Amino acid sequence: MKKTIIGLAAALALAAGAIPAIAKEWTKVRIATEGAYAPFNYVTPDGELAGFDVDIAKALCEEMQVECTLVKQDWDGMIPALMAKKFDAIVASMSITEERKQRVDFTDKYYQTPARFVAKKGAGIEISEAGLTGKKIGVQRETIHDKFATDNFGNVATIVRYGTQDEANLDLVAGRVDVIVADSVALSEGFLKTDHGADFEFTGPDFTDPRWFGMGAGIAIRKDDKDLTEKFNAAIAAIRASGKYDEIARKYFDFNVYGS
Repeated sequence: MKKTIIGLAAALALAAGAIPAIAKEWTKVRIATEGAYAPFNYVTPDGELAGFDVDIAKALCEEMQVECTLVKQDWDGMIPALMAKKFDAIVASMSITEERKQRVDFTDKYYQTPARFVAKKGAGIEISEAGLTGKKIGVQRETIHDKFATDNFGNVATIVRYGTQDEANLDLVAGRVDVIVADSVALSEGFLKTDHGADFEFTGPDFTDPRWFGMGAGIAIRKDDKDLTEKFNAAIAAIRASGKYDEIARKYFDFNVYGS
């Protein structure tokens, strides 16, 4: 009878979630990135995923001693696909915001850069409600920059949303939008320094308000996989301490991309 009672109590406790689940032994990890946000992530002419995000992901996997598979995923469906267990983590320059933290866990940041606007050289567009009244602002859909532009200028300007940042950049070149707003490094390296961006320039200040831009870019992981979050955090700290992070960063940037 005593054993029966103990067994029943254990079963009830398990049903109530009182007994913690056994931590998963992570030997293989599937990592998603977008492949359309140079220099952070892009697809090479050979069809391979590359960029700062990709190199960081590979270094973290090596540090964690796990086998990693990279998965290309459109930005719009990134978090839904993570929740559907199509992959285990997102390394795609995803900013750590309070809104996203309601759905997923984040690691510590692995870089932090400001947002900026870009317009045609000599356009003289002031980045303010008055300056943007009647203008068209191009953004990548479902990003922090989309939310920022909508919240701050959606009442005076038309927000034009695109599936990728490249599409927004090309519509700026074509004159279909007046300005675009995105990560300053992505705009500098992936647009302004290209032939398409030769006639365009940054305009207005840096934007870093945590209400929209969070606390830097982190790795998104399902809330149930807190042990994986801990493994990634330990790996981020390790590659920062070993110098591997700086070695990767120097391939892409001539400034401190990690931030303060």
